Amino acid sequence: MIQLFTKYLKGNPAIWIIIIVLMLISLLEVFSATSLIAYKHNAGYYFFIKHAILLFSSFGIIFGLHHVEYRFFGRLAFLSMILSVFLLILTLLVGTNLNQASRWLVIPGLGLTFQTSDFAKIALVVYLAKTIKDKQDVIKDFKKGFLPLIIPVFIITGLIFPANFSTAAMLFFVSMVILFVGRVRILHLVTSVLIVAVFGLTFIYTAPYFMKHSRVATWKSRIETFVGGSDEKETVDDNKNFQSVQAKIAIAANGIGGIGLGKSVQKYILPHPYSDFIFAIIVEEFGFVAVVLIVFLYVYLFYHALLIMKKSEYVFEAILGFGLIFLIVIQAFINMGVAAGIFPVTGQPLPFISMGGTSLLFTGVAFGIILSVSRSVEGHKKEILETEEA
Repeated sequence: MIQLFTKYLKGNPAIWIIIIVLMLISLLEVFSATSLIAYKHNAGYYFFIKHAILLFSSFGIIFGLHHVEYRFFGRLAFLSMILSVFLLILTLLVGTNLNQASRWLVIPGLGLTFQTSDFAKIALVVYLAKTIKDKQDVIKDFKKGFLPLIIPVFIITGLIFPANFSTAAMLFFVSMVILFVGRVRILHLVTSVLIVAVFGLTFIYTAPYFMKHSRVATWKSRIETFVGGSDEKETVDDNKNFQSVQAKIAIAANGIGGIGLGKSVQKYILPHPYSDFIFAIIVEEFGFVAVVLIVFLYVYLFYHALLIMKKSEYVFEAILGFGLIFLIVIQAFINMGVAAGIFPVTGQPLPFISMGGTSLLFTGVAFGIILSVSRSVEGHKKEILETEEA
């Protein structure tokens, strides 16, 4: 096993182990959670096989990208940003509309859908890391240092916002943390957060009056239901609280060891038990043990983000590795928090566990870049040790 890691899988072995364990959990739980949809469509193992192919394709992306020098991604940062803006605008104009939201583009000739925000999230993190590195000498300056960073954040999150409020909010938060780590002035960050908060809340509470057929009313309802949850008794029959209540039932009712793989009851009741609410199904089937394991995996992954920051000799690799890991970990905790009732319902998948298409593939891209950075960091460490020994 050790020879396998050293020969083929470069970078930190712990990150590879986390990826492999997440894959195993994903295969087991998607197999369980898709049983109802497979039965309804008389599809046999179709959905599981499709997921397995995507999951192993994502692993192939990780393997390929982790051998690429991380500086290469920096050279593509500006081009990726331009492409992200173009794709997000195209999605708003001609994207596939589902539940009053245009989030996907259909790839011509293949019939496959592509969620453009998944690409934009990674492109923005890479761009911020590269720009922070380039602007280190003027990072405290508002015009020369801050504006080149915050304007792309506003553009990308603003284009994602109309169709996917939760992704826009999450990406904005991750961007603010990255800028904080990059030594941007706190005053500039606080001002940006206040502007976005005022604009966002004003839009959400006024838009339903002049945008009758939009997702805004749904966002408002979810926020009000979540905030007012302590004052109103949640019931199983309450449509506003349905997803939250059913997820809590799955999580709370099955003790330390759960009821066993494949025996979930809530997967027949919860919407999207194989994606948005897969964490609830995992906990129902494996109990508190599953909570501890999954939380540990993502926390340990974040620990390695801090290690990358500590060990890196270059600003770009430090910010890039930290930013992408932080993006994955925050998304994971939002997903788990929604299932536990800590956050309002958002629709964020559990990274590298939930069934998905582009979300799986682009999580693979993120992990590939992370391991490319890790490979570079481990290389620095090895060079230092060799120098000291000499």
